[in-house]
Amino acid sequence: MKSKGTVYLVGAGPGDAGLLTLRGAELLRLAEVVVSDVLVNPELLRLAPASAEIITRGNHKRDGGLSQEQLTELMLARAHEGKIVVRLKGGDPFIFGRGGEEAEKLAAEKIPFEVVPGVSSIVAAANYAGIPLTHREHCSSFTVFTGHSDSADASTALRYEQIAKIPGTKVVLMGMDNLADWTKSLIAHGMAGETPVAVVHRGTTGRQKSVAGTLATIAKLAEKEELSPPAIIIVGDVVKLRGKLNWFESKPLFGQRIVVTRRSEQASSFAHRLAKLGADVLEVPTIKLTHPTERDAIIDCLLELNSYDWFIFTSANGVTAFFDMFFKRFQDLREIGGARIAAVGPATAAKLRELHLQVDVQPEEFTAKKIAEAFMKYQNIENVKMCLLRAEVANKDLPDALQEMGAIVDDIAIYKTVAETEDRTGAGTRLLAEGADWVTFTSTSTVEHFHARFDLPKLLKQFPQLKLASIGPETTKAITALGLKPTLEAKEHTTDGLIAALLKATK
Repeated sequence: MKSKGTVYLVGAGPGDAGLLTLRGAELLRLAEVVVSDVLVNPELLRLAPASAEIITRGNHKRDGGLSQEQLTELMLARAHEGKIVVRLKGGDPFIFGRGGEEAEKLAAEKIPFEVVPGVSSIVAAANYAGIPLTHREHCSSFTVFTGHSDSADASTALRYEQIAKIPGTKVVLMGMDNLADWTKSLIAHGMAGETPVAVVHRGTTGRQKSVAGTLATIAKLAEKEELSPPAIIIVGDVVKLRGKLNWFESKPLFGQRIVVTRRSEQASSFAHRLAKLGADVLEVPTIKLTHPTERDAIIDCLLELNSYDWFIFTSANGVTAFFDMFFKRFQDLREIGGARIAAVGPATAAKLRELHLQVDVQPEEFTAKKIAEAFMKYQNIENVKMCLLRAEVANKDLPDALQEMGAIVDDIAIYKTVAETEDRTGAGTRLLAEGADWVTFTSTSTVEHFHARFDLPKLLKQFPQLKLASIGPETTKAITALGLKPTLEAKEHTTDGLIAALLKATK
């Protein structure tokens, strides 16, 4: 008989993926099954192994997603199968998340479980809106209650006559649907209508929106601004500090939804830097790498390493693919021979330096002409034998330019770029439903595969505010081939340069 699995009730935090605890991240990497709630940041699902089963609730009211009861039954069923199950819950599992009820069911069925606390929106959303819940000059306590209670149950019904008399800050969760009702109740039971109130919608995310008013006005203000759940409401004098302390919404890319199209393994660093600047990032990888169609040229290259004067790498992907194959055949890096090494771009050079390889030529600009000029400054390359290691489908300008200068060039496909169609986190679906402000392209292949998947001209017509950002001239060529024009092209053809261009364009 197979032993029961273990269920981990993990608090996913309030929305910002960076607020997941280390323990939560550790467990996600070990998960065989992830059962996720609707408000959990879907980017956290990338931490789970590719083999993990992902069960997401969806919006039960809006799109017929799984109910709480169905999700609980699935969690129990997978545990009975002996699986490691991570039950990923927004905020903290035991704060208005029905985690206590789930834990009771696990205990009743004698299924081992662990509860991993999470950062609650109670404090996180307030912090990201610049509102300290306590402050020596304003209050020394705060009270939390839900604006969505079952008033028919006398034991849990809210007693506004008592809540109104409690000193300090009040934090209301799930209070948007009944906002007008409970604010009137607090006023009716003695609270001043002028009491400051703030609503924080989708706190800690790039879609955060804060609106401040008073107990008497906040319902109409929230309606005017079309605020909806999820949101928390903060009531009290500490709301006055928001004007001075609203650090998150003042970030330079705040309010900008930016689509990152790089492949998953490369996207995270770029996406993380954009998020740190306040952007709402959608990671929609459009490419993944696989082995090239023909491998004979690679085999010949590995047999003739000592015949080359230069190895040229045009991407970090090429470095990784080549040395993966190299170390399957050789145990010693010295077998690469005495050839010099050229790297196109700082990321490529950095990848080579990780292997303690010296980069002899690194052009400042990444066009075929500039790369050829960089070689010309280094040496006369007539009759010099070069091994160009790059993607299977690549522009012929570089080998042609080198051959025009007399070089003998073996243009070897070390990897192939293919379409990534899996939408593991639902980011592609959200893009089609809600649009974005920017789509960033970091290579020709990202443009081509994004267009094949989403029909770029059609997407631009559907969302007129959508703008295109290109990393450099080669990527821009792929965009213009579609009859389109990028809004910006990075001066420095790197992700750092692309971020600098975005910052300038959104000032």
